[in-house]
Parts: sequence; C-alpha cells; structure tokens
Amino acid sequence: MNDILNTSILNISNLTITPKNAPNRLLVNNVSLTLSAGKTTCIVGESGSGKSLTALSIMGLLSSQLQAQGSIQFQGSELTKLDNKALQSIRGAKIGMIFQEPMTSLNPVLTVGYQIGETLTAHLGLKGAGLKLRVESLLQQVGIPFERANSYPDELSGGQRQRVMIAMSIACEPLLLIADEPTTALDVTVQAQILQLLDELKTRMNMAMLFITHDFGVVADIADDVIVMFRGEIVETGSKNAVLTKPKHPYTKALLACVPDAEGKKQLKPIDYSWLENAA
Repeated sequence: MNDILNTSILNISNLTITPKNAPNRLLVNNVSLTLSAGKTTCIVGESGSGKSLTALSIMGLLSSQLQAQGSIQFQGSELTKLDNKALQSIRGAKIGMIFQEPMTSLNPVLTVGYQIGETLTAHLGLKGAGLKLRVESLLQQVGIPFERANSYPDELSGGQRQRVMIAMSIACEPLLLIADEPTTALDVTVQAQILQLLDELKTRMNMAMLFITHDFGVVADIADDVIVMFRGEIVETGSKNAVLTKPKHPYTKALLACVPDAEGKKQLKPIDYSWLENAA
C-alpha cells in the first residue's frame, strides 16, 4: 500500500491526440491536468469529448492509427518515452484501469479467478496457495464470495462482472486508478454500491483516481475535483462544489441544465450550443 499523502501522482501537460493520417484533426487538444494521491478527479462531458482517449493515452493504449504529443509524467517518469515493455511493467502494477464494458473486457473462456491471478503472477510473482488466497481476498474485498473464483464471466451478473474488473484493477494496489464509466448500464442500486466501493478503496489505499463519466449525479457522489471537456478540450476545472453550484463556462451550465432534480419538477433543457457562435 502506498503511503504518499496528497502528493502529485500524475501530471499531463499539453496533451494533443490526432489521427496519423489527419494530423490537423484534433481529437484531444492541449489538455493539461494533475492527479493527487487520495483524490478523485472526475472528467465529465458528452460522448466524443476526448475523455477516454485521454485515459488511454496515460496507459499507452491508444490505437496505432492515433498519435499523441505532449508530456505525461507519472511519479516523475515520462510515460510517452517508455517502450512497450516498460509500460507493461507499470500497467496493472502502478496504474490500474477499469474499462467500460466488463463483458467484453473479460475473457469468456477463462474463470474470473484465473484472470485476476494473471495480474498478480505477472507483477508480483505469486503462485500456488499464495496466489489462491490473494485472489479470494480480492473477491471478498469487492463483495463477491470467494467460491465464485471458479465462475466464468457469463455466470455472473453485470454488477458482479464490474466488481471483478475492480478486483483486477486494484490487485497490485496501484498508485493511480482510472475508472472509465464503470457504472454504465448498471441499475441504480448496483451503481451506488460500486461508487461506494471505489470511494472506500481510494481512501483505504490512498490512490489517485481518475473517474470518467457523463453523469453529473455520479460526479456529485464521488468527485473531489471536476474537469469538463468539450470537443477534445478542457473548458472548465474546479472543485466539485464550485463546478456544480457555480459553473462558469456556458457548456458546463448547459450540461447541468440537462440534469433532472430528485422531485422531477425541473424543466429540462436540451444542450444549448448558441455560445459557440460567440466563441467563434
């Protein structure tokens, strides 16, 4: 478990991502952010705003058809300069990632226990009885009975599969956890359980967490700080309270106008893009 308290874990400076065959098309444009231990930073925005591309660039998992420029420093090491072997030693060990779709991210022909164990063997060298005990402990940490280690993904519910993905991502107690819309398609009860679990793990392990979502309700539940992205750019940053109660950018205000209230009395509005005319 790391013992770094509220220190910078990751610094991204001037990140730009473009297709190799269209270098003038900016998918992510001049993005800079800092993630600190024990803090959850939510990136929010519509689909296609560059949230997941930013996360994948941290992991070095961008498509071969894309190219990234800028700086991504993790504990002082420049990730963009590392070869694939060096990146593999960091992925899973020091940086964990929960991908959007657990059913497509998990291998359907391998048990979930085996898949969790792969990470532990690769990075920590665990085998045999020690590996079995660690896998069972991880499953219990995420609320799954240890006997389900021998289950295949299709034998688990959506919420259980998502918990397996969380167990895999925290297996080596990473310094940074990237959660890419981990509650998508889950019912509200399971979503609340997953959010509570992630928040508890972040606090207990003092991880930095980058949480990607399009749901301001999730932001309200889990964020410390918020980054709002639009068309590949960061348009607003701030504490959760500042962004949710006193948004400054017209796009942030437009997104919040689409969020229903608990009583269902609020008149919802479609996203207003009229501010773009003035910005142009």
